[in-house]
Amino acid sequence: MTQFSAAKGLGMLSILFGSAASFAAPAQAHEDHSHRVQDQCDAVKASVAEAGFSDSVTVTCEDGKAIISSDTYPDHDLMTGIVGTNEQVPVPAKQYDAPIPLEPVLGDTPQTRDAALGVAVNGVPIFDYTGGGEMTQEDLHHYQTRHDTYQTQQLDICGGHAGRGDDYHYHMKPVCMIARMENAGDDAIIGWAFDGFPIYGDNNPDGTPIVEGMLDVCNGQPDQAYGYRYHTSEEAPYIVQCLMGEVEDLRELPRTAPLTNAATGRGSAPGRPPRGGVENLIFTQEEDGSRSMDYSYEGKDYYIRYRPSDTENCYNFETKTVTNGGDIQTGEFCR
Repeated sequence: MTQFSAAKGLGMLSILFGSAASFAAPAQAHEDHSHRVQDQCDAVKASVAEAGFSDSVTVTCEDGKAIISSDTYPDHDLMTGIVGTNEQVPVPAKQYDAPIPLEPVLGDTPQTRDAALGVAVNGVPIFDYTGGGEMTQEDLHHYQTRHDTYQTQQLDICGGHAGRGDDYHYHMKPVCMIARMENAGDDAIIGWAFDGFPIYGDNNPDGTPIVEGMLDVCNGQPDQAYGYRYHTSEEAPYIVQCLMGEVEDLRELPRTAPLTNAATGRGSAPGRPPRGGVENLIFTQEEDGSRSMDYSYEGKDYYIRYRPSDTENCYNFETKTVTNGGDIQTGEFCR
C-alpha cells in the first residue's frame, strides 16, 4: 500500500495551486486588458452621444480601434468670414472613417502630417493650424506666421474651411460646434486625436485654467484618466499641432481626395487664393442640397455653386472663379 505523507501532500497541493495561479494570472491580465479596451470604446461612443451628434456620426469598435464615421459636413454655419479663400467649397464626404486606437501608447517623438491629426465629435477632421504643408520637427518649435490659417484669414467664424479635397475641416477651436454641443463645458471631450488621446477645450476638465508653459509642443499634457490629453488654446498653435502618441502608420490615416470630373475621370484642379483676398464671402445652403459660395474680388462678383445630381455622391457644378479668369464653367463632379 502506497503511503501518502502530509509533506508530500502539501507538495502536491503546492504544485497544483501554483499551476492554477500561473493560469489565473494571464486570465486576469486578459480580463483587465478587455476592460480597458471596452472602457475606451465606451468613452469614445459617449463623447459623441453626450454631445448630441449620434444622428450624424456613428462609432463602431473593432480590431482595437474605435471608428468614428461621418460625411465631415457639420450642421453649423460654414465659410462665413473667410477673406483668404482658396476658392474651394465644402462638399459632403462619401464616408470618412476616423480610426481611434483603443489602447493609446504615449511616445517620445512628435509626429506630424499634412492632413488631419484627429476628428471632432461631430465627425469633422481636425488639422494643425498651418496651411503650408507638413511641418518639420524644427517647425513645431517655431511659430509659422505666414502659414497660420487664422492670421491669414483663411478660416471662417467657426474655425474651419474647405481644403484641397473640398473637405470641410477645423484648424483651430471649433467654436460653432461647441456652441451646439448638448454637454458643452470644460469637462466635455470635443474630439479625439489619431493616437487615441482625447481633445479638450482651453481649460482643464475641472474648469481650472491651464498654467502657461504647461502644454507641450503638441498642445497636450498628462491626464489622470487617459494618460495624456490635448487642448485648444487662444494662442498658436490653437489646437493639436502634432501627435505625441504612437501611430501604426501615418500613411494609412484617412484623407479626403479631391472631387473627380465625371466626364474625364480626372481629379478637379485646385483653386488658387486670389491675391489680397476677397470680400463679402457668403455661403448659403438650401434644403434640396444645393449650395452657393458668393464673393467679390476687385469689384467683380464670383461664385461656386453646386447641387446633387442624379448620380449618388455626384454634384452638378457651375463656377465663376478668379482662378479661372471669371469664365463660367459647368460640369458634374463626384466623390
